[in-house]
Amino acid sequence: MEHAAQKLLEQIQINPVIAAVCNEDELAQALDSDCRVVFLLMGNVLDIGELTRRVHERGKLCVIHLDLIEGLSSKEIAVDAIQKATGAEGIISTRGALIKRAKQIGLAAVQRGFMLDSRSLNSFEQQISQSKPDFVEILPGLLPKVIASLNERIEIPIIAGGFIHEKEDVIAALQAGALAVSASSPKIWSV
Repeated sequence: MEHAAQKLLEQIQINPVIAAVCNEDELAQALDSDCRVVFLLMGNVLDIGELTRRVHERGKLCVIHLDLIEGLSSKEIAVDAIQKATGAEGIISTRGALIKRAKQIGLAAVQRGFMLDSRSLNSFEQQISQSKPDFVEILPGLLPKVIASLNERIEIPIIAGGFIHEKEDVIAALQAGALAVSASSPKIWSV
């Protein structure tokens, strides 16, 4: 595991709840929370550097969801631009080429997949066998059977995300085999 991915793993092992922030209010709450990792699901090419700087100033690691940053292309150069402009520890993407590029330049790579049915589970397994991310994030995160099944089939740490609003949701995902949960619900960031 690369250095950035190892740093991320260490912080997730200390606190397995990741603050997934979509707006300024949520970012402020995440910065005051016990979370050690922030997933930025917001921003644009003009403000992403400043948003990342704010996360780092609070001693937290920052992972940027490239697919959601306004003004970035879906090309590999976007990964290089984010690394140079922000110093973020990692990226999230659904795109295998971006995951591969992140790993090439030393960023932690989180590949996000949406589990709709058994076909999407099989397809996701094939995608990650090619892109070889450091972590996979599956959504929705309230699928303990799917988490357990994927955990048996791959050797990549799983982050469960989506619809996680209660402490019980966190516990269920972790008991099913997820390493961590990403949540946009501030009430569980400091459980």
